[in-house]
Order: sequence, then C-alpha cells, then structure tokens
Amino acid sequence: MTETLTKHERNLSAVIHASTFSKYFIPFGNFILPLVLWVANKKEYEFVNYNGKQALNFQISLLLYSVVIGIISAPFFLGFLPEIFHAGHFSFQDFENFNGFNFDLDFGNFKFGRYLFPLGIAGLLQAALFIVNIVYTILATIRTSEGQLFKYPLTINFIK
Repeated sequence: MTETLTKHERNLSAVIHASTFSKYFIPFGNFILPLVLWVANKKEYEFVNYNGKQALNFQISLLLYSVVIGIISAPFFLGFLPEIFHAGHFSFQDFENFNGFNFDLDFGNFKFGRYLFPLGIAGLLQAALFIVNIVYTILATIRTSEGQLFKYPLTINFIK
C-alpha cells in the first residue's frame, strides 16, 4: 500500500494521530485538532479519511472508558468521605473545646480497606488507559507514516 500513497497522505495521517497528544496542552485538543485535520482532508485522501476516523474513535472510546471507571468508583469515594469525618475516628466532637484541641486518630476501627481497594483498582485502570493511549498513539503515528493501515485496539466505532 505504500506505493500508492503519497508522502503528503502519510504525513498528514501521522499528524492526525500525533495531534491527539495536544490534549496535554489544549483542553479537548485530542478531539479538536484531529477533527479539524480529518474534516479538511477526508474527501481528498481515503488513507487520511480512514486514519482520522481511527484516531477519533479511539479517543472517544478512551474518554467513554474513563468516564465509566469514574462513575463506578464515585460511590466508593463518596462512601469513603463520611468514614473519615465520623466522630469516632478523628474526634471532631471536641471542636467546641478550643483550649484542649484533641485531634485523636483511632486506627482500630478505621475501615480504609473496603473503600481504598476499589479506588486503587480504579486508579490502576485509569493509569492503564493512559499508558494504552500513549503507546498505541505512538504506534499508530509510526505505522501510518510508513503507509500501513493501523487499527487501534479497544475501539468502539462511533464514526463509520
């Protein structure tokens, strides 16, 4: 397939994939820049059309996965907050006595485990999504600059 593609098509496709890293500098840059580049060039070049769809579908899929992980972990985080401020753990009931401020930590009944384990799993999943995004975006950029078709894993095809 490399013989039929121009250098401009390959470079433009690689830039579309690499432009998803703009999210670290521009809010929603991982959607805006690839979308602008893809829409401007999708009718002229079939290779650019394919790669623009792949890059946008992958970024939308990762956003969806991240939101789902956040929604699943939110009840654990919100359930964790009342446990911290419960009167038996930090002794906040003594706040009206300012002369003898007692900030007593009672770790005997502290139930961190049942809340921190799911939050830790959610954090690890978010870190895994971050690493998958970095690795596969770099792979896609390299492969498309060589003229190869690249399909991201874990991608839901929102744009057909």
